[in-house]
Amino acid sequence: MTKGKPWILEEEKRLKQLLQEGKSLRAIAEILGKTRDCVRMKIARLEVVVQPESQRTTTSELILPSELPTVEEELKVLSAALKALEQPGLEQSETLRLRSIIQGVKIYEDLFADYVDYRGIEVELVELRIKYEELVKKIQNPQAN
Repeated sequence: MTKGKPWILEEEKRLKQLLQEGKSLRAIAEILGKTRDCVRMKIARLEVVVQPESQRTTTSELILPSELPTVEEELKVLSAALKALEQPGLEQSETLRLRSIIQGVKIYEDLFADYVDYRGIEVELVELRIKYEELVKKIQNPQAN
């Protein structure tokens, strides 16, 4: 087995394929000619979440909410994920999952803030358009006043 040799793109693709096939860490290391620690670190760097065979899914169905979650609700999710990370002995896949949730909440909060700003600007523009149209009518028809 080689040690310290950089990974090439084909090896990374093969690693992901072997993980999807449910191969063990030991088998993957042997197939790729890498150490188990090397493979384990690469999996962490690639942020590949490895689930037990019984829990693996091939598709994710996104369910669109009827209303956007509030920032408070998302902060609760963030708080719960941070608290869960404090638990000793978490498996690497669970740690990666929780970190992904935390990152997702941060992105959501940024996008939500932008959305609220855009909605406020949109409301102002509509109000200004109505006022503008009223002014135009007054100028075009001064006797109506």
